[in-house]
Amino acid sequence: MRQINLREVERRILRFLHGQKTLTRLTQIHAQILHHHLNQSNQILSHFVSICSVLHEVEYANLIFRQTLNPNLLLFNSMIKAYSLSGPFKESFHLFSSMKNRGIWPDQFTLAPLLKSCSNLADLKLGQVVHRETLVLGFGFHSSLRIGIVELYVSCERIEDAKKMFDEMPYRDVIVWNLMIRGYCKLGHLEMGLCLFRQMRERSTVTWNTMISCLASGGRDSDALELFHEMWDSGIEPDDATVVTLLPLCARLGALDVGKWIHSYAQSNGLSQDFISVGNSIVDFYCKCGIPETALGVFNEMHRKNVISWNCMILGMAFNGMGELGVELFERMINNGVNPNDSTFLGVLTCCAHAGLVEKGKELYASMNSKHNMEPKPEHRGCMVDLYGRSGLLKEAYDLIVSLPVRPNSALWGALLGACRSYGDVELAECALKELIKIEPSNSGNYVLLSNIYAQGERWNEVEKVRELMIAKNVKKVPGQSFIG
Repeated sequence: MRQINLREVERRILRFLHGQKTLTRLTQIHAQILHHHLNQSNQILSHFVSICSVLHEVEYANLIFRQTLNPNLLLFNSMIKAYSLSGPFKESFHLFSSMKNRGIWPDQFTLAPLLKSCSNLADLKLGQVVHRETLVLGFGFHSSLRIGIVELYVSCERIEDAKKMFDEMPYRDVIVWNLMIRGYCKLGHLEMGLCLFRQMRERSTVTWNTMISCLASGGRDSDALELFHEMWDSGIEPDDATVVTLLPLCARLGALDVGKWIHSYAQSNGLSQDFISVGNSIVDFYCKCGIPETALGVFNEMHRKNVISWNCMILGMAFNGMGELGVELFERMINNGVNPNDSTFLGVLTCCAHAGLVEKGKELYASMNSKHNMEPKPEHRGCMVDLYGRSGLLKEAYDLIVSLPVRPNSALWGALLGACRSYGDVELAECALKELIKIEPSNSGNYVLLSNIYAQGERWNEVEKVRELMIAKNVKKVPGQSFIG
């Protein structure tokens, strides 16, 4: 009778584990496991560990695992898989060693996540050891392991090894085709990826998204958009990943009508409500198309926002000549309790630079360290140099550059040089160019600009010295550059 009741308890716990409210009930379910003395049940615990993995609660899973006196193969496999998906990936191998030390032999469900860990680490040598292990143990014919081996070689950019395994597979599902396409495209072999894509008899939404994304990443925006039209004509419904991939390329192509249609589609299908990334992409699209009012409308209608949402909107204001509104958005963001990141400050400082808000920019720059415990990066310093330069405060820009604890890069000196040329400050321009020549000794443009500054001031001896320096350093003048300004 007690055995029947225990089985019923086990079934009830399993139902709870696989229910919709598992995340909020995880500790309660654990308490039930302890209450019914099932904390050494490998079957129950393997399910618990698997659910923890799905919910990204791997440390909790590890805590449970370490309290198990005699974990079996099933529980080891669940824990190894959890680490292979969420990391730290090397923990999978520590568990594998522990398992073998206990005399437990692996099966295909042990080796598949180990291959996944190797792929995530891009560790070819370790992956090859696991590959050999699959052959020695006689699991080489298992489809999941063959897919794992293909993924390993793709991740390690060993596309020929991946192709060899791919060709040996008697049955190839959509997953392995997608891996091969991504592998070729990642190495820049877009035509080979496209060729494989055309050979497929059946394509998933992921397949289409992969190929469209690879074409876009390879600078072939028009081909990517054409492939999307083909996808739509094939009756494949775009998903959130499709929308997020398409909208940036629509902005780059100036395909406003297509972008608006995608926006409408995302709204009617609930994608813009269900996925923050889709809402962010729509906001970014309208900002880049020079329609900040529509972008702001979409932004305000978003039920959920993350820091990326605010960043898109703030930077969008900067590049559409609405810097003051961008600063207002930043302050609204802080008031809403959203913590800014590096990109946020890059956006709001750019707003200040474009709007000429010098004092506000200085205040925000100082607040990075004082209020938000963030160390300004070269990009933030570049914004401040740009802010000072646009406002004609060249001395302040120079003082900021030379006061840095690290050696200023070419971007900072270049920003100062641009401002000096705008305001005709020859002395500081000369200083900036001399620093640029030290940093970029092979860039002929810097020598030519410096020579032109000397020529404009009729300092012919200095012009000759620049020419001699170029000859000594074997720097060739690019055709079209002039030594006379």
